[in-house]
Amino acid sequence: MNTNDFDFELPEELIAQMPLEKRDSSKLLIIDHKKKTMVDSHFDHIIDQLNPGDALVMNNTRVLPARLYGEKLHTHGHVELLLLKNIQGDQWEVLARPAKRLKVGSQVHFGDGRLKATIIEELEHGGRIVKFSYNGIFLEVLESLGEMPLPPYIHEKLDDAERYQTVYAKENGSAAAPTAGLHFTTELLQKIEAKGVHLVYLTLHVGLGTFRPVSVDNLDNHDMHSEFYSLSEVAAQTLRNVKKAGGRVIAVGTTSIRTLETIGSKFQGEIKADSGWTNIFIKPGYQFTVVDAFSTNFHLPKSTLVMLVSAFAGREFVLEAYQHAVDEKYRFFSFGDAMFVK
Repeated sequence: MNTNDFDFELPEELIAQMPLEKRDSSKLLIIDHKKKTMVDSHFDHIIDQLNPGDALVMNNTRVLPARLYGEKLHTHGHVELLLLKNIQGDQWEVLARPAKRLKVGSQVHFGDGRLKATIIEELEHGGRIVKFSYNGIFLEVLESLGEMPLPPYIHEKLDDAERYQTVYAKENGSAAAPTAGLHFTTELLQKIEAKGVHLVYLTLHVGLGTFRPVSVDNLDNHDMHSEFYSLSEVAAQTLRNVKKAGGRVIAVGTTSIRTLETIGSKFQGEIKADSGWTNIFIKPGYQFTVVDAFSTNFHLPKSTLVMLVSAFAGREFVLEAYQHAVDEKYRFFSFGDAMFVK
C-alpha cells in the first residue's frame, strides 16, 4: 500500500494545544467497524462499552523529563539533548541540537556541571550516544534539570507536567506519553473495576519514532523504530483467564496494542509473560491475535498509527471516521479527544 492512502485534510486549529481541565471530559467517537456505525459520546461514557469480565489493558510507562539544556565545554555554545533510550548503565541514545557541534569526545555541562555528557558515538539524523557523569541518583538529577519533552506540534508551555502523564504512570523510561491513557481519572478507573472489568498493566517505553512521519511511498519499505516492552506473568495469566472465559481484551492506546500483538505474534496467539524490543509494524493485512477492541486518540495524517487503526477497522471506514471527527471539530493528537474502536 501507499503512504498517501492514509492522508487526510486536518485544519491546524483542531490540533489540541492544552489538555482539558477535567481528563475524562473529552469527546469520544465510538466506531463499530463490523456494523459500520459511528456514535458521538463523551469519554466518561467509555464504561458503557466495557462488559464485566473484560480486561482493560493500560501502558504504565512514565515520561522522563528528558529534554536537557546545557553548554558545550570551553566554547559555551548552547546545546539541547533529548534522551531517547537507555543503552546500558549511564550510556543513552539522544537527539542533539545543534548536532554538528557535537563530535566524538565533546563534553556538555548541565546545571553548573551537576550533570555532564560526553559524546561517544555519532548517529544519523542528529542522533548521538552519550555517557553521563554525575553525583547521586541519575533520575533525581534529571528531575531537577530536565524538562518534559512535549510533542513538536504542541507550542504552548504546560503549567502542570503531570498532565502529560497518565494517572497510573509508574515505570520511568518514555520519551513521550501513551496519550490514549491521559483521559482516564482514578475515579473512572475505580468505577470500571467495580463493574467487574479487570485492570491490567503492561509497559512499553514510547520512543520519539512515534512522531516521525513515514518517509517512503511504499509501506513495505518502511522501517519501524524499536521500543522496549514488558508484560508480567500476573498480567499474562489474567489475560489468558479473560480470553478463556469469553471476555474481551481491550487495549488503551496503540502502545498497548503493539505490545500485546508483538507477544501474540511471537507465541502463535498465546499470551505469555515476555519482555524485549519490538519494531512491529501493524498495517492493513495484519491479522490481530490478541486485541478485541481499543481506545485511541486521533493521529497524524499518513502516520503508522492511522495505519494500525486501519488494519483493525478498515482504511476507508477509518478515514470516514476521521472526516466525521474533523467535521464535528474533535480535538486531535496528544491532548485531543478519543475514539473507541470495536
